[in-house]
Amino acid sequence: MPMTKSAPFVSALADHAAQRLRPRGSNQVGMGQFNERVVLQAIRLHGALPQAEIARLTHLTAQTVSLILARLETEGLVLRLAPIRGKVGQPSVPIALNPDGAFSIGVKIGRQSLDSLLVDFTGKVRERLSLHYPFPDPDSLFGEIDGQIRQLRKSLKPAVRERLNGIGVAAPLSLGGWRQLLGIEPELARQWQDIDIRQRISSLRAVADMRVEFVKDTAAACVAELVAGRGRSIRSFLYIFVDTFIGGGLVLDSQLRSGVTGNAGAVGSLPLGLSNSRRRAPSQLLSTASLWNLETLYVGAGLDAQAWADERALQPPWLVHTRAWLQEASGGMALAVNSAACLLDLEGVIIDGSFGRSLLDALLVDLAAALDQYSWEGVSRPEVMPGTIGSDARAIGGALLPLYANYAPDRDLFLKMAQ
Repeated sequence: MPMTKSAPFVSALADHAAQRLRPRGSNQVGMGQFNERVVLQAIRLHGALPQAEIARLTHLTAQTVSLILARLETEGLVLRLAPIRGKVGQPSVPIALNPDGAFSIGVKIGRQSLDSLLVDFTGKVRERLSLHYPFPDPDSLFGEIDGQIRQLRKSLKPAVRERLNGIGVAAPLSLGGWRQLLGIEPELARQWQDIDIRQRISSLRAVADMRVEFVKDTAAACVAELVAGRGRSIRSFLYIFVDTFIGGGLVLDSQLRSGVTGNAGAVGSLPLGLSNSRRRAPSQLLSTASLWNLETLYVGAGLDAQAWADERALQPPWLVHTRAWLQEASGGMALAVNSAACLLDLEGVIIDGSFGRSLLDALLVDLAAALDQYSWEGVSRPEVMPGTIGSDARAIGGALLPLYANYAPDRDLFLKMAQ
């Protein structure tokens, strides 16, 4: 999952990049650390850049950029790549992030699995540990997280171990919710209602004195797409992530919007019909468009419930059940996309999930057909695109939190909910 682009691509997008990069640097005295972070942000968003291009993007003087790059190189945060020759004048030297400049750990707590990733300064996954379960027991789970964090810390060479910046945790805000739908024991579900996940992980022995950030799981996935995927070129989009339950995030003007309670973009709770006092409330999108629904179809037919993760989902005997799920899921998601477009005037909608890429492609085809059935008069139909990160998006997004807390010029880019 590289976070760099070639020099020709960067040059072609220079004008667009200058408009998107926020905030700009300042040439005033006393702004050293802020300007360093602005330079790092420019390289992170747009890839390896020559010094002149960095100055243009950040609106800093060439002398200021030169001094900043010298400091960052001494600190081991950037690298000078091989000179680019063949043009008029002196060869340009691209400056890139040093992968070993800093590290962080991303922990994704899900209803059916746990993932812990060691991520380097460029966002590349160096180590991965996973655990699958029917539903997590709190005491057992936090013990497992303690062991995984300890193991990931030991995987770092002693020379760079002190560069571990912190831990970002991604988990559902209502991990014990919808217990009847999932068949979870009431007592186990209640345990999660009383747990402060961030506090529990902060108290683990393996965490020591590292800072722990917390964010809703689907918002974390949205962070990964915002920073390392299509979000670098789309300013406002609805992000939908399909997992055990479908959820999402909302990006407006290149910022993740968390809402009052941190739950903005919770598309899974959107109703699929009108309320009626003479009957029960309408069902929610998560009741038809979640992978839990697809697993239920597979299990009912005596098939492997995890086939959605690979090519089997579109092969017999799973295919007939996958097609039934796609029809229901795409119809519900089309309603959500249409409603969001009317309210927010979105530039695009990005769909991703923990399923296989072939199933994602099939879902996008059916979703496009479902969207064709809506009237778009008076509203702009947003472009619907596949996400670029996949199943790791939640843990990677979590890992990006401490990196941005320490090296980004503006924590509010997506950390409003994690103060």
